[in-house]
Amino acid sequence: MSSQPPPNETGTRSSLQYAQSLDSADPLRHLREEFIIPSKADIKRRTATKDAATKNDEAEPCTYLCGNSLGLQPKRVSEYVQRYLRVWGSKGVFGHFTELEDQLTSPWLDIGDDPKVPLSKIVGAQSSEVAVMASLTANLHLLMASFYRPTKERYKIILERKAFPSDHACYAVESQILHHNLSIDDAMIFLDPTESRNHYLPTSQILSLIDAHASSTALLLLPGVQFYSGQFFDIPTITSYAQARGITVGWDLAHATGNVPLKLHDWNVDFAAWCHYKYMNAGPGAIAGLFVHSRHGSKTDPTAADFVPRLAGWWGSDKSSRFRMENRFVPIEGAAGWQLSNPSAIDATAVIASLSVFEMTSIEALRERSLKLTGYLEDLLNSLSWDGRSKPFEIITPKNAGERGAQLSVHLEDGLLEPVLEYLEEECAVVDERRPSVIRVAPAPLYNSFEDVWRFVQIFHAACGKAVAQTSRSGKEQVVASSVLAEGGKDSHGWSEIK
Repeated sequence: MSSQPPPNETGTRSSLQYAQSLDSADPLRHLREEFIIPSKADIKRRTATKDAATKNDEAEPCTYLCGNSLGLQPKRVSEYVQRYLRVWGSKGVFGHFTELEDQLTSPWLDIGDDPKVPLSKIVGAQSSEVAVMASLTANLHLLMASFYRPTKERYKIILERKAFPSDHACYAVESQILHHNLSIDDAMIFLDPTESRNHYLPTSQILSLIDAHASSTALLLLPGVQFYSGQFFDIPTITSYAQARGITVGWDLAHATGNVPLKLHDWNVDFAAWCHYKYMNAGPGAIAGLFVHSRHGSKTDPTAADFVPRLAGWWGSDKSSRFRMENRFVPIEGAAGWQLSNPSAIDATAVIASLSVFEMTSIEALRERSLKLTGYLEDLLNSLSWDGRSKPFEIITPKNAGERGAQLSVHLEDGLLEPVLEYLEEECAVVDERRPSVIRVAPAPLYNSFEDVWRFVQIFHAACGKAVAQTSRSGKEQVVASSVLAEGGKDSHGWSEIK
């Protein structure tokens, strides 16, 4: 079902005027002004430094729909980071402890606490249940060190086959299993889509696999939003179902945090981890985040039987005794007790700057806007005409808006990916691809507009048309070439004309 209003006097849904009318009526349109939108000149320039003669405020913006891969830079990041650099330059080591009147963050000793409240609103947690630290894969390893405790009876990990490799199947999960001297062939249980083309995983299928391996499974680890298809999993249903069968449940929220509403505390999730460089807009390789439910994090006596063991570090130890050098680990209550080292202050500053933009709205309002943007994108893509032939692509993200985030994955016909990408790049329409045939298009609700969506579809339509023509000509040439070789001479139409 479309989430868009009916066309009005501004024109049909396929017109630029209609897209602009949606933007004019959008209560969150001002958030776009909080971000640096690269111009076409920026994208094509071969240097990072702008030409002094270029009037960048007058340049045409690129069409950036790649927030699922790297979010755009909030304008506030520059101000926050410059203020951090001034503190470092003027105070040196005293920056750890000295509160300044014009400082935008806490002193570095406490800077890791600043993101907790705004971040807890985004992931639906108590502020004590979240921590900003390390990187996504490192945090998954740290969390699995605590929550993957295989026994002779329970030792399997259920994950999905198409999981992002660095976080799941090929690296983190596999190495955790090997670390416990277990067989990956026996201990890794994969969720495979029933239809390989769209990679959809119905909740019923997931629950059936849980039932099939419940007695031998120690951990279920799934993505909140699947990176390839963009499917948004039913986190509360899957979590409660697995936990009722004695299975610990963790979620990789790399593509979910800042994208879809989450209620990790209420859903009773055991643990979760995510990055901050996609929809959270904190920059490439930004410091990451994790969640540990309060029923685990509130246990702080390492000698108690119910204490959740962890790979401990001094920054996770009680602040009041942290600098006494007593070499006795007294974990901080909550997720902070999983911290290892003091966080990078410059990285934390970028996260704090981005979160200050999120504080201008709510994740619920962003979700409403996101559904409208992706609904509009879906409508426009489905309304394209192809001169009597079938569409050269298929949207493989679930049609049900409740089962997807801000991303639509578009599966192209064989052979079209390269020429389509080439045309999109030339026109400065920024998306990303997952080979061999998928492009991922993600209107980020914080900064993308309906006009962005409209412009992308026009460019994409032209790209597909050109790619189809190219592959059609290539196919004819191959047929002619085969005919010439078979006959030992020119074809009846003249090789030179086709060449």
